Amino acid sequence: MLAAMSEPTETRKQRAARRAGEFPPVPEPLPRPVLDSHTHLDITVSEAGVPPRPDGDPGGGPAEDPVAVAVAVAASVGVDRLVQVGVDVASSRWGADVADTHPAVLATVALHPNEAPRLPDLDEALREVEALAARDRVRGIGETGMDFFRTGEEGRAVQEESFRAHIAIAKRYGKALVVHDRDAHADVLRILDDEGAPDTVVLHCFSGDADFARECVRRGYLLSFAGTVTFGSATALREAAALTPVEQILVETDAPYLTPMPHRGRPNASYLIPLTVRSLAETTGTDLDRLCAAISTTGDRVFGPW
Repeated sequence: MLAAMSEPTETRKQRAARRAGEFPPVPEPLPRPVLDSHTHLDITVSEAGVPPRPDGDPGGGPAEDPVAVAVAVAASVGVDRLVQVGVDVASSRWGADVADTHPAVLATVALHPNEAPRLPDLDEALREVEALAARDRVRGIGETGMDFFRTGEEGRAVQEESFRAHIAIAKRYGKALVVHDRDAHADVLRILDDEGAPDTVVLHCFSGDADFARECVRRGYLLSFAGTVTFGSATALREAAALTPVEQILVETDAPYLTPMPHRGRPNASYLIPLTVRSLAETTGTDLDRLCAAISTTGDRVFGPW
């Protein structure tokens, strides 16, 4: 029951070697604290290493906790809360444990839509995700959803089965649903409408145009914008952001991916959120201070107190 998956152009090991030591410089701090609503600390550390310190100290000692460093660097520019996102059972368990030991980190748990068709026993994996969902500092179910870019038609039925199961888990535990949607806008809305969406739905790394944004906004969903909104080619995405009420906007890194301009192609981390927030303020015509306050308030509403 494996899906037809597109082959990556380089291996994870090659990506890690390319990214290591290439983090961009620390940007100017924000006027008010915000959160990174979606990051992958485990992948960031394993593929890119530890982000730079504001004082330029390379650090990296054997006893150093890389998560603590990433949290501290982010806090130095006003990113004082992070949401660590699970993509399989192992990363979900890791994230839940990290959230228990790092006060600035909360976790979400899930099977990524490209992971679901690869599993020999989807039901067993979903049971493990649900067990993790009961933990207090696990505040979201995701990233789950549909991905028609990397999974072929053979795997889409399993993706949908997994997505529907995650929706049910989110509703049972009263937690936010974090949705991955790649080239599957209509199907994501169809499935959410069929199942009845949870009270809180976050469209992670929103990638739609203005029409799709209107449909999501009308349903009360949150649109989380990543560094892609800063790309020169992302005119449609900026149009979507411009029509989204500030109370329905979140911001994220999806680190170590989707690094905002002017550092596209280098590794991403939560400390680079200010670049995306400033771009969104310009795109939406919102005062930077007001946008930061709104993002912070929305983050607390979606994920609860840290």
